Amino acid sequence: MTHENMVKIIEQAAVVENTLLASGVFRLVVKAPKIARQCAPGQFVMLRLTHLADPLLRRPISIAGADAQAETITLICRIVGHGTDLLSTVKVGEMLDIMGPLGRGFDLDCKRPLLVGGGIGLAPLLYVAEACCPNPVEVLAGGRTCSELFWTKLFQDSCHAVHVTTDDGSLGVCGTCVDALPEVLKTGNYDRVMTCGPRPMMQRVAAEAAKFGIRTQVSLEEHMACGLGACLSCTCAASDGGARQVCKDGPIFWSEEVAWA
Repeated sequence: MTHENMVKIIEQAAVVENTLLASGVFRLVVKAPKIARQCAPGQFVMLRLTHLADPLLRRPISIAGADAQAETITLICRIVGHGTDLLSTVKVGEMLDIMGPLGRGFDLDCKRPLLVGGGIGLAPLLYVAEACCPNPVEVLAGGRTCSELFWTKLFQDSCHAVHVTTDDGSLGVCGTCVDALPEVLKTGNYDRVMTCGPRPMMQRVAAEAAKFGIRTQVSLEEHMACGLGACLSCTCAASDGGARQVCKDGPIFWSEEVAWA
């Protein structure tokens, strides 16, 4: 069964863990047996708090990990508004209304991937790293300052190497992950780049990887209300002149499928 054809599930999921990872960033682990058994790296869920009418609509959140045996999925969220602020306060045992798994995930048919991400864009790449292990996965993680790169510890167990950049030079290479990318690409015999982060960053990552003959998969983010392709709010332009829906056709695309301009 392909990711696109998987049956979408709505589960009432109990919160197992809510941990603050850094200022404004928290990790939720929830008990969602059916979703945990079906989800794949790059897919997402739509969720909301069951006991509140506001916000009414579910929020899309990338899946950062899944454990089918423990029947849990992991979500790493950044507080960006009212909905995620409320979500950050949930207690262990509280219930969330979750729909998923949604969207098209990453193509993991590769032997030596390089993961490139900035900020909260690293969350879905964490799931990729875990799924590809024990293959020699490497990650290039960027942040504004060292306090934002708690991610390095999260990737250590599943990655062969963790490359780090900070805008202020407080950890790793001074600059962005795009600045460091050419040197990293020279040192590894990568056969795939997978990236998630700000759209301009992903465009530059794909362009740099192409110079080395490496294809790139990108994870797009758009505002969405339904997650099922019905509302059309997440429509984006495609390179063939048509349009794609991020929730259904993505969120993972080959970089050459995207109309970047």
